[in-house]
Amino acid sequence: MKATVLLVEDSKVQKLTNERILHKAGYSVLHAEDGEEAIRLAQQEIPDVVLLDMLLPKLGGPEVIRALKGNPATAGIPVLVLSSLPQANEQKLKTEGAAGYFEKSRLLGKNGGEAEFIGLIETLIRESKNEERVKAASVGNQR
Repeated sequence: MKATVLLVEDSKVQKLTNERILHKAGYSVLHAEDGEEAIRLAQQEIPDVVLLDMLLPKLGGPEVIRALKGNPATAGIPVLVLSSLPQANEQKLKTEGAAGYFEKSRLLGKNGGEAEFIGLIETLIRESKNEERVKAASVGNQR
């Protein structure tokens, strides 16, 4: 398996679609159906990336982002927002801590949306791993 993805999605159809795409690309997939479960799983499993729907039961996407970014154990996990909301929200979400945004409808089209989606996930994981190495090197140099 390439990496572990936490998929936070309450729609069964969207969950199955995303899981199929992620498994086909070689990812191990954890699943949460609501915001509270997402935070708990992220803290327990420390996935490589979180794919987060915005409209969730119990706690919404923005609250999940704030909780993950506010906890040192999960703050370094990149969060990719998967939403049906207009992309106009992208900058606000990035300000709140999201690493990226991907519109769900692009996964249903035949225009290479899946490849772009997987490419974005791989980029976020790679950038996150590079940041971890830089932090570890700077801590090592301080000793």
